Amino acid sequence: MSQSQARKRRADAQRSVASIVAAAVQVLNDDPDASMEAIARAAGVTRQTVYAHFPSRDHLLRALLDRVTAEAVAAIDAADIDSGTALDALFRLLEASDRSAGRHPVLLQTLRAMRLDQSADAQLHAPVADRLRRILRRGQETGEFDRQLATDWLIAATIKLGHASGEAVGDGRLSKSEADIALRTSLLRILTPGQTR
Repeated sequence: MSQSQARKRRADAQRSVASIVAAAVQVLNDDPDASMEAIARAAGVTRQTVYAHFPSRDHLLRALLDRVTAEAVAAIDAADIDSGTALDALFRLLEASDRSAGRHPVLLQTLRAMRLDQSADAQLHAPVADRLRRILRRGQETGEFDRQLATDWLIAATIKLGHASGEAVGDGRLSKSEADIALRTSLLRILTPGQTR
């Protein structure tokens, strides 16, 4: 096989993967129990092509998780989190992440149910954690946020509270506005100096 043929095959494979992932995002957001066959039809490929790239449903769901995370990171980066007060930047990060998540509510419930090992979960959250670290350290340096609490703990707490907020809305335990207020209030109590003494 010539180099140009090999490049063409790689480009075709990349297009197939992109089509499958894009179709799966839409199909599974409409019906989380949709079959691989339904995803293949929506992507305009055969079921065998889907399985050639994603040997199992779990492999496909992991690719969707990566895609949704990349979308959230792009939204966060567009929110200009390096300007203004650290608290304002944190709330802009949360709003950007929330807008991104709002595009795929049903799919996100399916993805939240996935069981990732600790290493995979940390890798998945690393881009968001890096951006949170910048904001939180800035807030600790300026005195907006409590300096006695470890930054890594604050990152973990912020991510977990964000997930809890989304899950409460998804489960119907809280309305969207109630969850937003609970998340902001909880973060203020954790982050603000003097609140937890």
